[in-house]
Amino acid sequence: SSQLSSLPLQILLYVNGIYYIFYFLTTLAMIIYKSQVFSYPDDLLAPDLTVLFLMAILEIPRLYLGFKGNLTEAEAPLGLSLGLTVGSVVLCVYLLLWQTYVLWADVLLNALLLSAYGLESGLKVMAIAAFVS
Repeated sequence: SSQLSSLPLQILLYVNGIYYIFYFLTTLAMIIYKSQVFSYPDDLLAPDLTVLFLMAILEIPRLYLGFKGNLTEAEAPLGLSLGLTVGSVVLCVYLLLWQTYVLWADVLLNALLLSAYGLESGLKVMAIAAFVS
């Protein structure tokens, strides 16, 4: 039997997992920095932190299901991972556009993450198509 799992997808999932750790820590440090340097309204600090932590919680099953679905060549976990990616994209766009203060570093970090999500989603769709056929 032929192997249908995607090596590029597996590598991208791994790299994205490492990058997300960097992304989370850097974004958290920047939110703390912005709350100290700028007049950050207290009622807007909590939503920004909540979105960041919700995104981190969502990232764990998203990556796990992506790894599992690709390695076991099962379309259901990969499809669920793709669905969770949509949620992660929405949260990432919030941090890019609607965060209280957006620095150029926020734009750079979020642009890289959104690019990785886009590439990963394309590879997931191609892998699901290969598994189904």
